[in-house]
Amino acid sequence: MTRLRFHRILLKLSGEVLMGSGQFGIDPETVDRIAGEIAAAKEAGHEICLVVGGGNIFRGLAAAAKGFDRTSADYMGMLATVMNALAVQNALERMGHETRVQSAIPMSSVCEPYIRRRAVRHMEKGRIVIFAAGTGNPFFTTDTAAALRAAEMGCDALFKGTSVDGVYDADPKKVADATRYESLSFNRVLSDNLKVMDASAVALCRENDIPIVVFNIRETGNLAKVLSGDGTATIVRNEES
Repeated sequence: MTRLRFHRILLKLSGEVLMGSGQFGIDPETVDRIAGEIAAAKEAGHEICLVVGGGNIFRGLAAAAKGFDRTSADYMGMLATVMNALAVQNALERMGHETRVQSAIPMSSVCEPYIRRRAVRHMEKGRIVIFAAGTGNPFFTTDTAAALRAAEMGCDALFKGTSVDGVYDADPKKVADATRYESLSFNRVLSDNLKVMDASAVALCRENDIPIVVFNIRETGNLAKVLSGDGTATIVRNEES
């Protein structure tokens, strides 16, 4: 199958990816490696923005299950994403790439507030924009934030960097003969409840015709390969695309 080519992309990174081989927190070597992947994609001519999760520091849903007030827990998780965004920004700027962090929760001493027109202008000027604090609202995941920002930025695709090389019909870590999909429709993902992103994120991408590309970000050099059409990934898109 011929892969689509994308110019402006949003890269969604889970917080867990930044842990490296650890169990918690931020691994500087892993952050540097991922920043290098992003830098290489930028140097190849792509316009890039990012949404980073916070699960390596704090997971609001898990905390709520243990008795935390859900709203407070979600806000704590949003703050964790700001820490991750600053870590990625620091790595990218040490590599010489101008970067801006915009937070959905205003904290002017640390980063810019999220302003759509300003973010678009940053990208037009060649800067990498990192969106932090999710949507700024509790009860919404960073997956939904990624779909929302991808739509607002007019992105050609949403790239989800995970620990597996695409979407499977079963968990490949548990089922040895699980089959990877090369391509899927949004409707199939929703009807079969496939764990690509949460349903609201998938629906938002479907409505705005933004393909979701699921690939393994832990494999060195894989972002560049997938962007060029050579890497292993699953593309989720509208059936008529």
